[in-house]
Amino acid sequence: QVQIQESGGGLVQPGDSLRLSCAVSGRDLSMYVMAWFRQAPGKERELVTAFTWGAGGTHFADSVKGRFSISRDGARNTGHLQMNSLKPEDTAVYYCALKFRGDQEYRFWGQGTQVTVSS
Repeated sequence: QVQIQESGGGLVQPGDSLRLSCAVSGRDLSMYVMAWFRQAPGKERELVTAFTWGAGGTHFADSVKGRFSISRDGARNTGHLQMNSLKPEDTAVYYCALKFRGDQEYRFWGQGTQVTVSS
């Protein structure tokens, strides 16, 4: 049974930073793609970043390029999303998701963590 637990959300001011974490249990992540999505009220879900856990490229949405980065903690099976220079438009619920390499759909989802950027 795969379990995904996000953490690290909160209320910050514009220009601040946050680091979200996605802890995964029940899977060896070496063959998986981890992604972060976000959904703001009244808007469609948006892919923020996706990366192959073992190796390979990383995709970032244009809206976050240069501000967001990812890192992996293999020992803890945890991925991190570092978000810098946050803007009010980054306000959303952020979800961590997993899919097996080669699959189209993200099969495993976390419950989401709220990020609010407001002065």
